[in-house]
Amino acid sequence: MNLVRKNKQKVLNKVAILLCLLIIQGCFVSAFAQASLNVEAQAKLVSEFDVNGLKVIFKRRANSPTVATGLFIRGGVRNIDEKTAGIESLMLSVATEASKKFPKDSVRREFARTGSGIGASAGNDFSVISLGSTRQSFEKSWEIFTDVVTNPAFANEDLERIRGQILTGLRDDTDDPENYLRLLVNKTIYEKHIYSNDPRGSAETIAKFTAADIRAYHQKLMQTSRLLLVVVGDLDLNDLKLKVLNSFGKLPRGNYKEMPVSAINFSKPTVDVATRDLPTNYIQGEFAAPNLMNPDYQAMRVAMSILQSRVFQEVRVKRNLSYAPNADIGSAAANTANISVSAVDANRSIGVMLNEINKMRSELVAESDISGVAGQFLTSYYLSQETNAAQAGEIAKYELIGNGWRNSLSFIDRVKKVTPKDVKDVSEKYMKNIRFVVVGNPASINREIFLQN
Repeated sequence: MNLVRKNKQKVLNKVAILLCLLIIQGCFVSAFAQASLNVEAQAKLVSEFDVNGLKVIFKRRANSPTVATGLFIRGGVRNIDEKTAGIESLMLSVATEASKKFPKDSVRREFARTGSGIGASAGNDFSVISLGSTRQSFEKSWEIFTDVVTNPAFANEDLERIRGQILTGLRDDTDDPENYLRLLVNKTIYEKHIYSNDPRGSAETIAKFTAADIRAYHQKLMQTSRLLLVVVGDLDLNDLKLKVLNSFGKLPRGNYKEMPVSAINFSKPTVDVATRDLPTNYIQGEFAAPNLMNPDYQAMRVAMSILQSRVFQEVRVKRNLSYAPNADIGSAAANTANISVSAVDANRSIGVMLNEINKMRSELVAESDISGVAGQFLTSYYLSQETNAAQAGEIAKYELIGNGWRNSLSFIDRVKKVTPKDVKDVSEKYMKNIRFVVVGNPASINREIFLQN
């Protein structure tokens, strides 16, 4: 029985962690079930209220069997520096283990019994502690969640165990070529930018933080002006207001003012190669992209979807140069887009991908390209947002870095209005000065091919 409970809890923990990752990495669209509703009708499902400076956004989904809750911490890497990088991530991870009222074993037992899960994650723009629960178990889960948030135990044994897990993960990053590529890309494109402070920290910073350090950091963050609470589920609004007041109403307000994040700008194309004895080369090229507040974002999103389809056809299907060539766009406040590929013939693969970019910069795409690729994109876009957790992520992301949660409601309508000229314009404007990072064999890289953009 104990083994069954442990396995069940492991699954719940993974669900909670996945919820956090979905929120941090950018799940920010409306649910498929809400697709037919217009902006005004969708907005009526959402309520917002203030509790001593804490902004709360609640979206009611009638008859939903689950409730998703996220307490978001504003600032992200703006809250840390080179010496404190990783402290927010470490603090949140240790906090979710236990509170002063609910010891670790009690937290695990209750969450296993009620089918709930708690998780935490830190990102460049904001961090989150999240709760996923059934509607029936929300009362008890909320009690544990709010006590973990406001009164974490920060036991030394929990700190040392979590520290060890983080350090193992950081060391493993350099062993895996894809993770190593990600690290090098971030180091390259975020040089001299605030995002250069990795929210995960480094082996050096994580190793030195004490229990006193994370307690002091937690106290610093527990100000309502720094926090945003998002709840999605079938709850009574007045009951939720009372719960929030009783749980967070006595927190100090503080006077936090969020500073803007400067955009990423690349003045010229570059290529950096890290030598690794590998059978294939791992390549990623980054370029500046509009963020959620930029009116170019929807057109750029469509353009990247079309580009992804084209590079897949040209690189994999027609030429069989790579198994998984890709093109993607992020959703950060300081945003970028990228092309990536792992290939033995790096020069030919990148040459083909850059050729597709040049076509998009110089030629109008067909209406059928937009309706076909964008239609497929929108379908997956809707389906990815069927859960309450994903909708909580949508609301939070737009509220924190998208100039307000209401802008998420009109996203789909704006995507549908994108024209071939819009796609060409954003391709010309952004798909240039690509900064390539390669993990592999320097002798196999023709820099002239990589720099022809």
